[in-house]
Amino acid sequence: MPDQVQPFITSPWIYLIVFVVTAVDAFFPPVPSGVLVVTLGAFAAAGDPTFGGVLAAAAAGAFVGDTIAYLLGRYLVRPLRRASAGRANATAARIRDAMAAWGGGTLIVARFIPGGRTLATVSAGSLRYPIRRFWVFTAVAGVAWGTYTTSIGYLGGALFDSALPGAVGGLLLASGLSIAVEAGRRLVRRRTSSRSPAPPATSPAPPTTRATME
Repeated sequence: MPDQVQPFITSPWIYLIVFVVTAVDAFFPPVPSGVLVVTLGAFAAAGDPTFGGVLAAAAAGAFVGDTIAYLLGRYLVRPLRRASAGRANATAARIRDAMAAWGGGTLIVARFIPGGRTLATVSAGSLRYPIRRFWVFTAVAGVAWGTYTTSIGYLGGALFDSALPGAVGGLLLASGLSIAVEAGRRLVRRRTSSRSPAPPATSPAPPTTRATME
């Protein structure tokens, strides 16, 4: 490990950095929280930072960030959506249907989809999903995501017996799993669409004839 990186990785401040980056990523997806958590998980395989510390910071940051996204959806996006139409309303309708079918489980699944978690949490706020129920599911989602992401990095670090190659291996593994899940989701959706009954064809009305009176 380079000497310049060692003090940064082993500093107690690293957990605060994980918390902040993960929280911001929840409502600003370009921030690469997953890359950071996987990388630190690989370093955790060597003992510092600790696996539990990285996991806890990531889960707490995800919870706080998702709550901020929910509040943005409830108090900012909802008024804007009322004045708009088209694609935004169609997307909100799909989220509403998913939450009606799967409930809060939609929030758990969306947490593992880059960008999808922001759309789901903001939409939950704009749809006024009960916040206490939202907190329950987003807490479960944060812990599950934190455990998964940290474990992927830890596994890579343990397999390669080195933090940096382990982090790269963990990121490649996480990317592969994400691609596989997305491909599976699209395949299921395509099969479901193909099995759905087609709307009944409407036959043209017979031509009307004008009756003649004798």
